[in-house]
Amino acid sequence: MRPTRLRNPVTTSVLAAAATSVALLMTSLTGAIPAASGTTAQAAAGDCADGTTVQTDTGSVCGVVKDGVRSWLGVPYAAAPVGNLRWAAPRKRPAWTSTLPATENGPTCPQSAALGAGSTNEDCLNVNVRAPENPRGKKLPVMVEFHGGGWLLGKPADGSHLAKAGNLIQVGVNYRLGIFGFMAHASLGDHSGNWAIQDQQESLRWVKRNIARFGGDPNNVTIYGASAGGASVCSNTVSPTAKGLFQKGIAQSGEYNSLRGGTVNTSWQPGDCKSQLPTEKQAQQAGARFSKVLGCEGAADKAACLRKVPVQTLLDKSGDGLGPDKGTIAPIADGKTLPMSPAEAFKKGKVNDVTLMHGVDRDETQLENAETPADYRRLVRQQYGPHASAVFDLYPLERFPEPSAFIAYRTIVADSNSVCPALLNDQRLAKHLTVFAYQTDNADAPPASWLDKTKPNGSFHVGENQFLSPGPVPPNPNQQALGNQITNQWTGFARTGDPTVPGAPYWPKFTKRNPNVLSMAPAGTSELTTEIGKQHHCGFWNALTPFNH
Repeated sequence: MRPTRLRNPVTTSVLAAAATSVALLMTSLTGAIPAASGTTAQAAAGDCADGTTVQTDTGSVCGVVKDGVRSWLGVPYAAAPVGNLRWAAPRKRPAWTSTLPATENGPTCPQSAALGAGSTNEDCLNVNVRAPENPRGKKLPVMVEFHGGGWLLGKPADGSHLAKAGNLIQVGVNYRLGIFGFMAHASLGDHSGNWAIQDQQESLRWVKRNIARFGGDPNNVTIYGASAGGASVCSNTVSPTAKGLFQKGIAQSGEYNSLRGGTVNTSWQPGDCKSQLPTEKQAQQAGARFSKVLGCEGAADKAACLRKVPVQTLLDKSGDGLGPDKGTIAPIADGKTLPMSPAEAFKKGKVNDVTLMHGVDRDETQLENAETPADYRRLVRQQYGPHASAVFDLYPLERFPEPSAFIAYRTIVADSNSVCPALLNDQRLAKHLTVFAYQTDNADAPPASWLDKTKPNGSFHVGENQFLSPGPVPPNPNQQALGNQITNQWTGFARTGDPTVPGAPYWPKFTKRNPNVLSMAPAGTSELTTEIGKQHHCGFWNALTPFNH
């Protein structure tokens, strides 16, 4: 998830509302509020199901079987990033000797209790592995999820549905978040920061070394995620250190920050697929200011001082990342893990050789809602500054049905922050990679918990997630048809690199000559379109989007 006064999750009213909205959005991104702090009580080996013992390269693990799915939960993939390993590159986990019962979710990475149950446990670099109980064939495709949560919170979703329905191995990754995942400071060495991205890549190295023992094909790996998870896919697509670690990616709703980034007071630190990321120099300057707040900037050994600061203090002082003295809580262009912002790399062709599915939801909003015409005028001026008059001309209130202020501003935010930047990134990427572009047009989706159900929220942020990790309430027949289609497309793409599969419509790749985008709609009505740019005023918004000059 990403950053702004949220109303989705990564959304609900400037600073004070940010905490509430992030927590709400997380319910949609992961299907649950983040787990409580502390290490999960480890079950006894006798609680494992028969025949689930697997020998990894650091020790054996055993798991559980339920509803046709075998699961190994909380399996460590790297050493605990504590002590001298806090704000250091991930390292291989020391081996263990007895069989590790992997029967309960491992700890989530440190995150604020203001955004959910919270966690203060730094020993959190673990994965959940799920496989069909009765796999069809050998060397199953592998789907690795990087969860959303605005880079600040979250945990992996339950991948049981994808594993069983898609006959594949699903892996969910816990990685460092917020200040723990992105702190940069000169004392931490050159290219410091982006520890979270390095964690993700270390989990992929673990997959490459171990997934065959769970029945997976280490040479057929698809990474996927929504919101900050989608931005994670973008980041790893351009990261030189991720080369060869995966073959395919699915970036869902990875464009979400305010178009004008940190220039408006309702935006978190930019960290999505379109934004201009802070440079290494800027990040280290922010780190020095944060170090001063912590009382470490005058220490003889600044790094040692920083690494001794209690987890809760770091969470409290960094908060939502808003303000100049809270450090960095999202990706930076550090010169190594991310030599440049993803969108810039897309434009220049500095990308890994992978195949992508890439899309957003038509009505995504991560900003405050407009309730009245006065709100509409105020918020447009606040967000778009010198361009506000042109925005008013393109989106006059009288063209929208009641509640006109809500719908008009929702439309503006979605077009400027998500829809048009995503289409622009499709154009950039298609020059260098095979890209399958989509837009979710599911305006009557079952409402997510964070939404105001009295409002016409449209096709909201990461709305397709509920079909990838289904909740307890089955959707209606129209929605079920879309859910079946999405399951077939996501898992079929993971299997073959082509989302045109049985149970789903024809979906050609996006090219300059044929800029086809699949409009994902319920009841079997999905169809190709080339009209999104016209419908959403993308010519206007593209001129304001980073790296388009």
